[in-house]
Amino acid sequence: MSTVVEIDWEELGRAAREIVQRAYAPYSSYPVGAAGLVDDGRVVVGCNVENAGYGVTLCAECGMVSQLVATGGGRLVAVQCVRGDGEVVMPCGRCRQLLVEHGGPECLVACPDGTPRSVAEIVPWAFGAEDLEQVTKP
Repeated sequence: MSTVVEIDWEELGRAAREIVQRAYAPYSSYPVGAAGLVDDGRVVVGCNVENAGYGVTLCAECGMVSQLVATGGGRLVAVQCVRGDGEVVMPCGRCRQLLVEHGGPECLVACPDGTPRSVAEIVPWAFGAEDLEQVTKP
Protein backbone atom coordinates (compact mmCIF):
# COMPACT_ATOMS: atom_id res chain seq x y z
CA MET A 1 0.00 0.00 0.00
CA SER A 2 1.57 3.29 -1.06
CA THR A 3 1.31 6.49 0.90
CA VAL A 4 0.53 9.78 -0.78
CA VAL A 5 3.12 12.38 0.20
CA GLU A 6 2.64 16.07 -0.60
CA ILE A 7 5.63 17.54 -2.41
CA ASP A 8 6.98 20.77 -0.96
CA TRP A 9 9.34 21.92 -3.71
CA GLU A 10 10.44 24.92 -1.62
CA GLU A 11 11.53 22.62 1.22
CA LEU A 12 13.41 20.38 -1.22
CA GLY A 13 15.11 23.46 -2.68
CA ARG A 14 16.15 24.67 0.78
CA ALA A 15 17.58 21.27 1.64
CA ALA A 16 19.50 21.08 -1.65
CA ARG A 17 20.83 24.65 -1.27
CA GLU A 18 21.95 23.87 2.28
CA ILE A 19 23.79 20.66 1.40
CA VAL A 20 25.45 22.14 -1.71
CA GLN A 21 27.48 24.27 0.71
CA ARG A 22 29.17 21.05 1.88
CA ALA A 23 30.12 19.83 -1.59
CA TYR A 24 33.77 18.99 -2.24
CA ALA A 25 34.45 20.24 -5.77
CA PRO A 26 38.07 21.47 -5.94
CA TYR A 27 38.63 20.22 -9.51
CA SER A 28 35.50 21.26 -11.39
CA SER A 29 34.49 24.17 -9.13
CA TYR A 30 30.93 22.97 -9.80
CA PRO A 31 29.32 22.07 -6.47
CA VAL A 32 25.99 20.24 -6.63
CA GLY A 33 23.46 19.47 -3.92
CA ALA A 34 20.55 17.06 -4.20
CA ALA A 35 17.49 16.60 -2.02
CA GLY A 36 14.91 13.87 -2.36
CA LEU A 37 11.51 13.36 -0.81
CA VAL A 38 10.96 9.75 0.27
CA ASP A 39 7.58 8.02 0.19
CA ASP A 40 7.49 8.02 4.02
CA GLY A 41 7.94 11.82 4.20
CA ARG A 42 11.69 11.92 4.97
CA VAL A 43 14.00 14.20 3.03
CA VAL A 44 17.39 12.76 2.10
CA VAL A 45 20.30 14.81 0.79
CA GLY A 46 23.67 14.48 -0.87
CA CYS A 47 26.44 16.61 -2.34
CA ASN A 48 29.09 15.87 -4.92
CA VAL A 49 32.45 14.66 -3.67
CA GLU A 50 35.21 14.94 -6.27
CA ASN A 51 38.45 13.01 -6.39
CA ALA A 52 41.75 13.54 -8.22
CA GLY A 53 41.00 10.20 -9.88
CA TYR A 54 37.98 11.61 -11.76
CA GLY A 55 36.37 8.20 -12.27
CA VAL A 56 35.76 7.79 -8.54
CA THR A 57 34.05 11.15 -8.12
CA LEU A 58 30.62 10.84 -6.50
CA CYS A 59 27.70 12.87 -7.79
CA ALA A 60 25.33 14.55 -5.33
CA GLU A 61 22.57 12.12 -6.27
CA CYS A 62 24.86 9.20 -5.33
CA GLY A 63 25.18 10.63 -1.83
CA MET A 64 21.44 11.22 -1.65
CA VAL A 65 20.67 7.62 -2.65
CA SER A 66 23.27 6.34 -0.18
CA GLN A 67 21.53 8.27 2.59
CA LEU A 68 18.18 6.88 1.41
CA VAL A 69 19.41 3.31 1.70
CA ALA A 70 21.38 3.88 4.92
CA THR A 71 18.38 5.41 6.70
CA GLY A 72 15.85 2.71 5.93
CA GLY A 73 15.25 2.70 2.19
CA GLY A 74 11.97 3.52 0.56
CA ARG A 75 11.17 5.10 -2.78
CA LEU A 76 12.02 8.59 -3.95
CA VAL A 77 8.91 10.62 -4.78
CA ALA A 78 10.56 13.88 -5.87
CA VAL A 79 14.11 15.14 -6.38
CA GLN A 80 15.66 18.57 -6.76
CA CYS A 81 19.30 19.27 -7.65
CA VAL A 82 21.01 22.66 -7.47
CA ARG A 83 24.41 24.02 -8.36
CA GLY A 84 26.52 26.25 -6.12
CA ASP A 85 24.53 29.41 -6.85
CA GLY A 86 21.27 27.66 -5.91
CA GLU A 87 19.92 27.33 -9.45
CA VAL A 88 18.15 24.10 -10.37
CA VAL A 89 20.16 21.69 -12.54
CA MET A 90 19.32 18.35 -14.11
CA PRO A 91 20.89 15.10 -12.91
CA CYS A 92 23.53 13.66 -15.23
CA GLY A 93 22.84 10.44 -17.13
CA ARG A 94 24.41 8.17 -14.51
CA CYS A 95 22.34 9.79 -11.80
CA ARG A 96 19.17 9.56 -13.84
CA GLN A 97 19.76 5.81 -13.81
CA LEU A 98 19.94 5.96 -10.00
CA LEU A 99 16.56 7.70 -10.02
CA VAL A 100 15.14 4.93 -12.22
CA GLU A 101 16.27 2.37 -9.64
CA HIS A 102 15.27 4.22 -6.45
CA GLY A 103 12.34 6.35 -7.56
CA GLY A 104 10.91 4.63 -10.59
CA PRO A 105 9.16 6.13 -13.59
CA GLU A 106 6.71 8.21 -11.54
CA CYS A 107 9.36 9.99 -9.42
CA LEU A 108 9.29 13.72 -10.19
CA VAL A 109 12.42 15.74 -10.95
CA ALA A 110 12.60 19.54 -10.67
CA CYS A 111 13.69 20.96 -14.05
CA PRO A 112 15.43 24.28 -14.75
CA ASP A 113 12.37 25.58 -16.63
CA GLY A 114 10.27 25.26 -13.45
CA THR A 115 8.23 22.28 -14.64
CA PRO A 116 8.70 19.06 -12.66
CA ARG A 117 8.94 16.05 -14.97
CA SER A 118 8.71 12.34 -14.24
CA VAL A 119 11.70 10.08 -14.50
CA ALA A 120 9.85 8.36 -17.35
CA GLU A 121 9.90 11.66 -19.25
CA ILE A 122 13.59 12.38 -18.68
CA VAL A 123 14.72 8.77 -19.16
CA PRO A 124 12.48 7.26 -21.83
CA TRP A 125 13.00 3.55 -22.40
CA ALA A 126 14.99 3.27 -19.18
CA PHE A 127 16.90 0.10 -18.34
CA GLY A 128 15.76 -1.41 -15.07
CA ALA A 129 15.50 -4.55 -12.98
CA GLU A 130 12.69 -5.88 -15.17
CA ASP A 131 15.13 -5.97 -18.09
CA LEU A 132 17.41 -8.30 -16.11
CA GLU A 133 14.46 -10.56 -15.36
CA GLN A 134 13.90 -11.06 -19.11
CA VAL A 135 17.29 -12.73 -19.55
CA THR A 136 16.91 -16.46 -20.08
CA LYS A 137 19.60 -19.04 -19.45
CA PRO A 138 20.24 -21.79 -22.02
